[in-house]
Amino acid sequence: MQYTVEATWLKKHLQDESVRIIDCRFNLANAGDGEEAYQEEHIVNALYMHLERDLSGPVGTYGGRHPLPDLELFIDKLSDAGIDEDTTVVAYDSQHGTMASRLWWLLTYLGHKKVYVLNGGFLQWKQLNLPTTHQVPVFTRKNFIAYPQHDMLVQMQDIKNRIDDGSAFVLIDSREPNRYKGIEEPIDKKAGHIPMARNYFWKEGVTAEGMFHAVSQQEARFADIHKDEEVIVYCGSGVTACPNILALKEAGFQNIKLYAGSWSDWISYEDNPIAQKQ
Repeated sequence: MQYTVEATWLKKHLQDESVRIIDCRFNLANAGDGEEAYQEEHIVNALYMHLERDLSGPVGTYGGRHPLPDLELFIDKLSDAGIDEDTTVVAYDSQHGTMASRLWWLLTYLGHKKVYVLNGGFLQWKQLNLPTTHQVPVFTRKNFIAYPQHDMLVQMQDIKNRIDDGSAFVLIDSREPNRYKGIEEPIDKKAGHIPMARNYFWKEGVTAEGMFHAVSQQEARFADIHKDEEVIVYCGSGVTACPNILALKEAGFQNIKLYAGSWSDWISYEDNPIAQKQ
């Protein structure tokens, strides 16, 4: 697989100064849980990044529940973490790769070539009895230079324009089926999905243990999508769309874009249409 690394590989590179490990554990129901878990125990030499404080920006009227971070601030944090173009970044979490994939996507969006998700995350690491610590490492600051890949991102109006113009594209809703269908909505104010969206639940790309499926299995998941089609992916707030993007990339898709604001942004515009499938 091109975008994940195994625990056995990371174990061999724990002391490699050119490798930076980022703990992304986060509980959407309790924003402090992940950081508390990090302080108690984490992979040796791992730093922590918080979904809402580091990997997202302030919530506003529009932009969804987890808008992208201010890029200058985020780049400064990457520099403080000792990350530059020669650094291999490995992100992990305990949420089946969702939070780690958010960091993977952000770094990829900024043009970083060497970024991976730890397959199986912290749970797999612990099951293999690999080394952990409570000590927080300190690294020499480096200069992270960003080369934003603007074609990886779309806004709400871009999707509306494509729908109105009858453009040929595939819109993927990554949320669980009941939220996509509008049967239930435990988080956002309105239920349903964006018209034209197809439902590919992100968890179908990982095992119950949080391991990403093999490339052949990911190819089978997306077999009804042509490789040359433009694919736009969204979820509730732009987080769980990211493991789906990783899975699509593994399956060989290249023209993939994230609607970062996702459903929570779409419904913040009163006139936007909503579809439901009961």
